[in-house]
Amino acid sequence: MALYAAIIYSADLDWTAPEQGAAMAEYGAFSASVAEIMRGGAALYPTSTATTVRVAEKGGEPLSTDGPYTETKEVLSGFFLLECADLDEAIARAAQIPAAWDGGAVEVRPVIPMM
Repeated sequence: MALYAAIIYSADLDWTAPEQGAAMAEYGAFSASVAEIMRGGAALYPTSTATTVRVAEKGGEPLSTDGPYTETKEVLSGFFLLECADLDEAIARAAQIPAAWDGGAVEVRPVIPMM
């Protein structure tokens, strides 16, 4: 079994806002349907809460700026970490994530374990 990140791109929303309750219920239903293969995941706060960090050289002073540098309709809004037999299964599961049909997109990538 391999690990795949199902990276969610959607509108830049505050998923904790009450008006997102129905959408979050859809994501909760997806989570329940893949509980046996889900190894992690999270929704992200809006890009207005982001900080971008850069360092000119290894060991140098960090330079941070508010927000990301994106000018797109869709932003990275969350992810699921799924353990699947192969890429075909990962794609089939990702197709069940609400963003895949609700105006967003889901990118599937194999994960290189770091620990």
